Amino acid sequence: MPSSAKRLLIGSTESYSGKSAAVLGIGLQLQATGVDIAFGKPLGNFINGEVQDPDLEFIVETLRLPQSRFYPPLVSLTEATITQCLEGNGSPLNGHGLDRFNDSQGETLLLLEGPGNLTEGMLIDLSLCQIASAVDAPVLLVTRYDSIALVDRLLAAKAQLGDHLLGVVVNDIPETAAETVSQLVQPFLERQGIPVLALLPRSPIMRSITVREIVSRLHAEVLCCPDRLDLMVETLTIGAMNVNAALRYFRKGLNMAVVTGGDRTDIQFAALETSTQCLVLTGQVPPSRAILERATDLEVPILTVDSDTLSTVERIDELFVQVRLHEPVKVKCAQDLVAEHFDLDRLLDLLDIKLPVSAT
Repeated sequence: MPSSAKRLLIGSTESYSGKSAAVLGIGLQLQATGVDIAFGKPLGNFINGEVQDPDLEFIVETLRLPQSRFYPPLVSLTEATITQCLEGNGSPLNGHGLDRFNDSQGETLLLLEGPGNLTEGMLIDLSLCQIASAVDAPVLLVTRYDSIALVDRLLAAKAQLGDHLLGVVVNDIPETAAETVSQLVQPFLERQGIPVLALLPRSPIMRSITVREIVSRLHAEVLCCPDRLDLMVETLTIGAMNVNAALRYFRKGLNMAVVTGGDRTDIQFAALETSTQCLVLTGQVPPSRAILERATDLEVPILTVDSDTLSTVERIDELFVQVRLHEPVKVKCAQDLVAEHFDLDRLLDLLDIKLPVSAT
């Protein structure tokens, strides 16, 4: 491998920390400075019983990488690969798979996306620590803010990764915690030898989902405005109170999906007069003609589902936990967050990468 080629392994302390968004935002920022990058992912995703990784193709397309700049997964952590190991039939890597990530195709920097957490893939020699060691790659770790106790898991990560830990990104920081993180958490981590390369504030856009995703998850029937399924939903609201209380509640919300009974015409009208992106009606009761007409006028999709309100809300909630990148507005948001809050100069310095000299 040419000495000029570098690798950066971007991992996370837990799934859905914003790792793919970090890869994309950092990749776009590096390209903007003229750095020739490639992208790869040693361990593929296994979702809902199928080998799939919808973010991979999206990242490659968004970064406009040619095939020579993409290093696809070696294997996915499926039941079959786990069984193969448990039966003593050896690793599906056959002992040489990671060699691919040591063979440069001429790029300056290879961005590698790690597994979902620190331990995933250990059985088949593809955990974050194992990858970092095998390809001698520094690790940039992304963690989602949940409380000040996040320092515990970052210290544990440093104990596991050792000198391979290049730095961390703290993601999804609520405004109420911003001062604590910047004045207390960040200085503490720096004193522990853990460089903090970014403190990324919580973004409603990055946490949002589309109406189309709700339709798919619920197997919902779309009763009107099927051309408006790309509307972005930022919050989930249940309409189960009296109409006056509901209206006061709805007025505080922004870009809501409102879940309510199909028989609650009063709640449905109240929701349509506020910042509602879709109505999700439960109970197998069709909406009135007046509701359908009003929703059509306002271009607000109405969905109907067979499930009850509680299970419907739970299934939509799961979408908010597992948000994907695939909307242009999210790409722009990720790019802007990295441009404003990520210390790219420090990253390049830690990697010992010099920016290309512009032609005169």
